[in-house]
Amino acid sequence: MDRGTVGSAQSGRLLVEVREEGSSAVVTPAGELDHHTADLLRSPLDECLAKGFSRLVVDCSRLEFCDSTGLNVLLGARLKAEAAGGGVHLAGMLPVVARVFEITGAEAVFTVHDSVEAALADDDANGGDGSGDAAGDTGGGREAGEAG
Repeated sequence: MDRGTVGSAQSGRLLVEVREEGSSAVVTPAGELDHHTADLLRSPLDECLAKGFSRLVVDCSRLEFCDSTGLNVLLGARLKAEAAGGGVHLAGMLPVVARVFEITGAEAVFTVHDSVEAALADDDANGGDGSGDAAGDTGGGREAGEAG
């Protein structure tokens, strides 16, 4: 299933894997995303954008912790991706991570999907332009700016 691995970065507390899936880059951070590990996610996200992937799917299913620094990395990537005509889609968030997004209100500016498969299907359903919403998700994803 790993089609065209782009790369990975590792620290004792965070491993980041990147793979290409059609017109999207799927970035999978595993472990703890905080002040000490944020650059391990920031760099691969920036590299994907530099390679022309304006649609990033962040598979959060293995992300055990995310603090404000990690949240800022994702928000920064979102701004860059949207400036390039794409976006950042979050998938498979564990409850402890989803709670951070809920408390801060950041969930309202990301499209959130139940799974990577749903995020990728959303792209396919919208012609691969990354402009679709998550209406087909049971998780009730939202587009940026949509009321919650």
